[in-house]
Amino acid sequence: MSCPNCSSMAPIQDEGWLLFQANQPAALEKLHTLRVQEQLELEHKDSRFSLGYRTKDQLLQVLNVLQSRLSEEEQESLLLDIREPGRPEWIHGHSLTFRQFNTRMQQSNIVSLILEGRFTSHMQPIVDMATQQVVAYEFLLRAAEGGPAFRPFELFSVAQQTGLHSFLDRSARISAIQVSALHLPKGYKRFVNFLPSSIYNPNYCLSHTFQAINRFSLDPGDFVFEVVETEKIEDIDHLKNIFAVYRQHGIKVALDDVGSGFSTVDVLSELKPDFVKIDRGLVDRCDEDEAKQRKITEILRTADSYGAVVLAEGMERKEEWQFCKDLGVDLAQGYLLGKPAPKRMDPEQITI
Repeated sequence: MSCPNCSSMAPIQDEGWLLFQANQPAALEKLHTLRVQEQLELEHKDSRFSLGYRTKDQLLQVLNVLQSRLSEEEQESLLLDIREPGRPEWIHGHSLTFRQFNTRMQQSNIVSLILEGRFTSHMQPIVDMATQQVVAYEFLLRAAEGGPAFRPFELFSVAQQTGLHSFLDRSARISAIQVSALHLPKGYKRFVNFLPSSIYNPNYCLSHTFQAINRFSLDPGDFVFEVVETEKIEDIDHLKNIFAVYRQHGIKVALDDVGSGFSTVDVLSELKPDFVKIDRGLVDRCDEDEAKQRKITEILRTADSYGAVVLAEGMERKEEWQFCKDLGVDLAQGYLLGKPAPKRMDPEQITI
C-alpha cells in the first residue's frame, strides 16, 4: 500500500522534463493558445504537454506565465509531474496539482528543509500538580542546531500546500521519538503531536511510528500521542479508529486545546481520550474569570466521568497554578514551569 502524501518526492533538479496533464477541455485549449502566444517550447500529444527545461529559472518563468493566464478552475484541473534527464520514468508516483507544484517551486527553501529533515524536537516539561515533580515532556518541532530558523506553523502550512503534510507529520513524530530516546529514561511520559488529516489509513500510516519506538527499545506505554488539528473534525469515527490503533499498540492518546475552537466538551465526551489538555486561552488568568472557571470545571467533570487525566496548558502565573491545583487539575505545562529546550531540565523538582 502507498500513500500519496507519505512519500518524500524527489527534489526537482536543475534541468529535466515537466509533464502537463490537462483534465479539462478549457485548460487544454488554453495550453494550446499559450504555446503560440508566449512561445512556450511545449511538446504536445493527446491531452499531455511536456517541456524540457534547462534551468530552474526557466521552469519558474513558465509556471509564472501559467499562473497569470490560467483561471483558478483551469489551474485545479492541471496536473504536473517531472522527469530527470536520462530517466525514462516519471519521478513522482503520482502527479501534483498545479497549485502544489507551483508552491513547491516558489517555496523551494522550506520544501528542501522538509525533505531533508533539517529540524529537531525540543522538550517542554509537564508537572504533576500534587507533587510538583516533572513527570512528562511534550516534544515540539524546532530548527536543528546550526540550521535555518522557521516557524512550525509556516512549515506545516507549506507542507499542506505541496502535498507533503503526511511526510512532515511522520518525520516530526519520528524526530520526537529519537530525541526522547536520547534524553529521557523510561518512565517519563512523552507527549507527541499528530495531525489526523495526515493519517488516511492508521495501520499503514502509523507503522513507521511503531517501528521507530521498537527500534529505539522504548516502552509504548510511555507515549501519549495528542491530536493537533485546527480544522473541524469531519469524521469522528475515523479519529476513533486512529485512537484505537494507537491503543492496540499500548499507547495513550490525548485531545489538545479542549475548550477552544473545535475541541469542545461534546467532542471530548465522544472521543474519551486518556489525557485532556485544557486550552491555554482558558488557563490564562482563569483565577480572575468566572466564565473560564465554569468551563474548566465542566471539562474536569466530563474527564472525571470516564477517568481521564487533565492537563492545564499555558501556565504562566502562580495564581493560575494555585487555582487549577485547588480545582483538582492533575498536570500543568507552561513557561512558569519551563520553556521548550533541547534537553530535559535539571533539577526536576519545581518550586512554585
